[in-house]
Amino acid sequence: MIRRALVPLLAVLLLPVLAGAGQAQAAGYRYWSFWEREGGTWTYATQGPSTARPYDGDVQGFRFSVSEDSGDAAKPRGPAGFDTICAKTPPKDGTKRVALVLDFGTRADAPPGERPPANRTACARVPEDATTADALAAVAEPLRYDTKAMLCAIAGYPAKGCGEQVSGKAPEDSADGDQPAGKDESAGSASGGGPSLGLIGGAAAVVLLAVAALWQTRRRHGR
Repeated sequence: MIRRALVPLLAVLLLPVLAGAGQAQAAGYRYWSFWEREGGTWTYATQGPSTARPYDGDVQGFRFSVSEDSGDAAKPRGPAGFDTICAKTPPKDGTKRVALVLDFGTRADAPPGERPPANRTACARVPEDATTADALAAVAEPLRYDTKAMLCAIAGYPAKGCGEQVSGKAPEDSADGDQPAGKDESAGSASGGGPSLGLIGGAAAVVLLAVAALWQTRRRHGR
């Protein structure tokens, strides 16, 4: 009877530990995501910047962050109106204007030893058949790509790395759009991102106390 009673008790007590372990081990990737502005809303681009061909008046954005996939990728922040960004760039025959929002992310998103530059906007005037990559190159060099044409760096940031996997997702942006200085949580810990020994030990102690209490209760009832 005691053994049968302990099964649901152990499941309830250990569930928070197992759930915490799953969250800690969630993997993400540190990379530049590409966005398009439509109807006042950012939409994750369905093409890469090297193949997308924006029209005159389009607004496109890039955001550097840690995310698991496109479904939870962080959107660009800051002003995103074409009339504001390209106010000082008049139209010209044979060219088009593309407004770009460049969000370098938070300190929590940054690779170890690097600090993100200030976010900025730019109006790129490029030939009519230019791609988004061409527009980006016109206003935010140096760019860096890997051997598979993946965009690795804008304006030289980050200096190294390209879409590398990290052991955990960076915290959500704080109210001021940045993270306080401190430990880079996205890099995980030496234990591999699992639950701490202290947490597991504490849970085990609670289980033992519960077993002892249940045994005492059964013992008294058996007298």
